[in-house]
Amino acid sequence: MVRDLMDHKVVPIHAGTAWYYFGGITLFLIGIQLFTGILLLLYYRPTVAEAFDSVRFLMTRVDFGWLIRSIHSWSANLLIFSAFIHMFSVVFTHAYRRPRELTWLSGILLLGLMLGFGFSGYLLPWNQISYFATKVGTDVAGSTPMLGPALARFLRGGEDVGAATLTRFFDFHVILLPLITFGLLGFHLALVQKHGMHTPSGIPAEKLSHMKFFPNFFLRELIVWYGVLAVLGSLAAIFPWELGEKADPFASAPAGIRPEWYFLAQFYTLKLIPSHVWIFEGELLGLFGFGLLAVVWVMLPFWEVKPGGERRTRLATGFGVFLVCYLVVFTILGYVR
Repeated sequence: MVRDLMDHKVVPIHAGTAWYYFGGITLFLIGIQLFTGILLLLYYRPTVAEAFDSVRFLMTRVDFGWLIRSIHSWSANLLIFSAFIHMFSVVFTHAYRRPRELTWLSGILLLGLMLGFGFSGYLLPWNQISYFATKVGTDVAGSTPMLGPALARFLRGGEDVGAATLTRFFDFHVILLPLITFGLLGFHLALVQKHGMHTPSGIPAEKLSHMKFFPNFFLRELIVWYGVLAVLGSLAAIFPWELGEKADPFASAPAGIRPEWYFLAQFYTLKLIPSHVWIFEGELLGLFGFGLLAVVWVMLPFWEVKPGGERRTRLATGFGVFLVCYLVVFTILGYVR
């Protein structure tokens, strides 16, 4: 496979070639997460009594500890952002089409795992904001029809957010999710290697050229990685990630508490839905809508093809544009309202 990668794999050159870099950027940031996460594990203690103090010790007493934590936090956000861009670039170049349906499905699952990393890791510093944000997040999960109460107890390790929740989220974050992620990531990369880089339809063959993946495209991607590392280092140094105050379950929730930006559009949508819509509870109706939207999105490679083989290209592209606009607009509204 390595020899085939070096000798035979090529990258199409066209107006959308730049979108290919975002898959590599996502992979690079996963590596940054793994490296900095291992360094953080050397000092972190996953107990209610020691979690906050261990992070504070890391940030104030360990040489460059604040920088490592800041890089880990910023790279987590950049990772999810680049994964979203990668997903939508796949949609707008129609790279999910046959024979890449499994590549699309595995990529969607990987994005879901990245969101799981973000949700589970947010609680680990055990500060005031992360505690109440996790409480709100698990309350929303508990509103899921039929499975809600059991799902909330599973996530919390009990009836409320506490010591069992912290231990459980730590296990999710450093054991369960990484094991699933690296297995699925290997499968995803193997599919990409098998099917090669997708060439968007509609480009005349005489106008299409190729470059070798190694070393031509790889060296270009390496330069992009250096640029991402520069941006990441600048963000971590200029805007260091704050720790806040230690969680106090008996205190009032901080004013204006909200989830991280990648959950904000859904959170704000649920806030806008009335408590009751006809005979239905508003929150349940919202969760049902999100579930239906997710199913339609995941099944995109299959419903885009009509029974006769014709493509619903405009419908699929329009759906992608709608989803981008919805996420951007409602995320911004969630911040300013």
